[in-house]
This record gives sequence, C-alpha cells and structure tokens, in this order.
Amino acid sequence: MDPTARVLRLLSLLQTYRHWAGDELASRLDVSPRTLRRDVERLRELGYPVDTTRGTHGGYQLGAGAQLPPLLLDDDEAVAIAIGLRTAANGAVSGIGETSLRALAKLQQVLPSRLRRRVEAVASSMVSTPGWTATVDADVLVTIAQACRGSEQLRFHYTANDGTQTRRLVEPHRLVSRHRRWYFVAWDVDRADWRTFRADRVEQPFANGVRVPPRELPAEDAAAFVTASLRSRPQAHHATLTIHGPTASVPAWLSRPTDNGDGTSTLRMASDSVEWLAIGITMLGVDAELTDGSPELVAELRGLGDRIRRLAPA
Repeated sequence: MDPTARVLRLLSLLQTYRHWAGDELASRLDVSPRTLRRDVERLRELGYPVDTTRGTHGGYQLGAGAQLPPLLLDDDEAVAIAIGLRTAANGAVSGIGETSLRALAKLQQVLPSRLRRRVEAVASSMVSTPGWTATVDADVLVTIAQACRGSEQLRFHYTANDGTQTRRLVEPHRLVSRHRRWYFVAWDVDRADWRTFRADRVEQPFANGVRVPPRELPAEDAAAFVTASLRSRPQAHHATLTIHGPTASVPAWLSRPTDNGDGTSTLRMASDSVEWLAIGITMLGVDAELTDGSPELVAELRGLGDRIRRLAPA
C-alpha cells in the first residue's frame, strides 16, 4: 500500500475513537510494528494527537486536540453532515444558522459530484412545515455565502417590497441572520452604493467568476448596517405606544422604548403589514396604550381582540 494511503487508512481507523491494540492495527494495515510507529509519528507531525499506552494491553487512540484537524469522512457521513447543516442553516436550531451556513458552504465546495447529487436528492424529499416568516432555499444561501467568502461578484433576480423585479450585479460582503430572516449586505455595482437584500427574495443567483477586492463597509459591522438599513426604510404602517412600567419584557426584536422620565416609556413600531404590526403589539408583555395609529391598525387590533375573546370566552 502507498505510504500516504496507509497513513490515511490509519487515521480513518483511529477516528473511530476506540482504543486499538498495536498488533491489531499493524495487522489491519499489513505492516510491521516499527512501520506502524513511524506512521503514528507522521500523524502527530500533522497535528493529530495520538495517545500511546504501553504494556501488555498497550496500543493507540486518537485524543482530543487543541485544534480541529482535517476529518476523514466516508460517503454516508459526508451526506449526513451536509443534510444536517442544511437543516440548521434554515433555522431549525436557534443560534447556529449562520455558523451552519458557513460550514455548509465549505463542505459543498469539496464534496465530489456524486455526493452532491445524493445531498440534493435527500434535500428535495424533505418537507418543512411553514413558519411565520419567509423561508430561503439552502442552495440560494450557500451560493451567496460562497460569493461572500470568495469576494466574487454575484448576479441574481430580485423582487422588491412593491413587487418590482430587477436584475442585480453585486459584490457580496456578508450574510446576516436577523429575527429569523436572512439578509445580505452587498455593493450594488450598477447603483454604485451599498444595499441590503432579503435572501428569500433572491432568485437564480450565480457567481460570475469575477473576483474583487473587499470594500470597506460604512458601518461597524454587517449586522449594524442591516439594522440601520431596515429602520430607515419607509414602512406602510406605524404605531406609537405609551408603556406603563418596566420595559424589560418588551421583546428586543420589536423596537427600543424611549424612557420619558416619568415612569413611562414611548415605543414606536412600524411594519409593511398591518396584521403583523397588530400581532407585534399584542406581544409587548406589558401594559401599554396606543397613542398614535392609523384607522386600519385600530380596526385590525379590534378584530384581533374579538377573535381572541371568541377563542377564550369569559
């Protein structure tokens, strides 16, 4: 067996994390104990912490290291990890979506085509129950993530808030997960300015192979840019509320109350949807009074209250 292939085979056996007797490993690899010791030393030089025990029951075991070395995965393991990362990237597990997406982008770059087809086949057979926010196809997220990571121009079709469809050429900067929705920040080449895009409104994205040097973002970071961009965007419906008492229970994703100095706070909210604005108001978790709101919002709140009372009559 080729020495490199033999070392990789040794690593594959050790990554089961069981304790291997020296003679058993030598027999599996069809080498002498001396050659086995030399191969183990090669793994250590590559950064793999191989523990050795001596004596009658001596042998080898892969230990936990300070850094994660490259992993050897068989086909089934690689497919299982890719599917798991797709699920996590789509928000199935809170708090790890962005990390999962970065890992998925790296993994899919090195998957052989036969395994990518298996991943796509399994993913196409998966069905998710609809949530309260728009979902994004994992392939769209991966394409955007890879363009961000490689500083590569990206083309795509985009649907704006008003339904207008445009074709965009951008230099992607970073993906941001905010309030169970994916956004990405990019330099819009045709408009010569920074823009924030909703990933669920992106269709047919593809990187055109043109690599560009990263631009300096005019904000502390991508998350801060997205937050400022969303707050400055015109919204169709607005509400102003006076909150009586502590504001600690107000969900952070709604808005930030302003202390009035008299034991009350003012909360200003806005949304493109009067329905979601009304639902957001009901989620304040504290006594509040609507001091300014459109007739449509007032009507929606009253209708929502009527429906709730019918669901839970006195």
